[in-house]
Amino acid sequence: MDFFFNQEHLLLRSRVRSWVEKNLIPGIREEADIDKQARQLVSHLGQEGFTAYVAAKKFGGARENVQARDLCILREELARGSALADTMFAMQALGSYPITIAGSEEQKQRYLPPIARGEAIAAFALTEPQAGSDLSSMETRAVSRGGEYRLTGVKCFISNAGLAQTYTVFALTDPEKKTKGISAFVVEANTPGFVLKERTPLLSPHPIGVIAFEDCRVPRTQLLGQEGEGLKIALTTLDTLRCTVGAAAVGLAQRALEEAVQYSRKRRQFGQALAEFQATQFKLADMATELEASRLLVYQAAWTRDHNQSDLKQKSSMAKLYATEAAQRIVDQALQIHGGTGVVVGTPVERLYRDVRALRIYEGTSEIQRLVIARNLLKNSQPG
Repeated sequence: MDFFFNQEHLLLRSRVRSWVEKNLIPGIREEADIDKQARQLVSHLGQEGFTAYVAAKKFGGARENVQARDLCILREELARGSALADTMFAMQALGSYPITIAGSEEQKQRYLPPIARGEAIAAFALTEPQAGSDLSSMETRAVSRGGEYRLTGVKCFISNAGLAQTYTVFALTDPEKKTKGISAFVVEANTPGFVLKERTPLLSPHPIGVIAFEDCRVPRTQLLGQEGEGLKIALTTLDTLRCTVGAAAVGLAQRALEEAVQYSRKRRQFGQALAEFQATQFKLADMATELEASRLLVYQAAWTRDHNQSDLKQKSSMAKLYATEAAQRIVDQALQIHGGTGVVVGTPVERLYRDVRALRIYEGTSEIQRLVIARNLLKNSQPG
């Protein structure tokens, strides 16, 4: 794996792994006050300098430019310890990256440093009740009047809803152009007309909910890039961050494999350890092989992005598709090895079983990834 990394990447992995082993592997309890826990995690990640990797050095970041390999390393290691820690880090990246690629100098100076320090929490508001994968069904409007835009509409499944200070919001400025009429805005949580409608309880708890814009007046200076560039901004962000979802899947699967190996060695049945049964060994071998294949696909995609290769979309979709699907299988087999113990609430594999499921859905479902891969394959192949 080292051929994908330089010495700085290896040092980062060592540092974050050490922090995870000390602070997350012993176990963090799912508290009733998930918001408090989420805020604390962002603060800790900021204090450790981990959130600094979501921004360029000029704006308080760790490197000259944001690197996908850094983000993947951090997400893999954090997910191994805590899905919530991974999510909170991931949203700092997802919510701020549109500002990194399309923001004005003033916008970058204003919003990126506090996000990089873990002092402000970011969010990414794209999904709507009728517009998930189908962005042509977007209904949120941004009407230009004088020196401001008036936003109206609803966004759902928004991570950090009610928790974030800064939201990257996508809305139609020219509905007749459909997706070509989508624009992006930076909306602050204290803007009049910004409303938290509800919090959404999930299988694996983290702050998520529904937000609404009720004649929300946003200054023209909050527009990211130009009108009509919203779709490009969204897709560029997702293409860059998609492989990091695969990295989180690798982290969850790695933890599941470790738990399975450890349990199979100590659990005895019929006079011997589970690990001595050939059936168990076959499971572990398949799990380890799928995990390694996932990791290679993820870091190949991250390397491709960091070196500006033209096949990023294809490789990123492959990485997310394979790694998230494989992680589901690996976690399931880890739970099977644990038997009844695996379904006891609070055990590591029970938590992993709940944590892993969403990865096959968000930032492009497995079905969407298959469409992207197939269409690129057909587009680039020669007929006849």
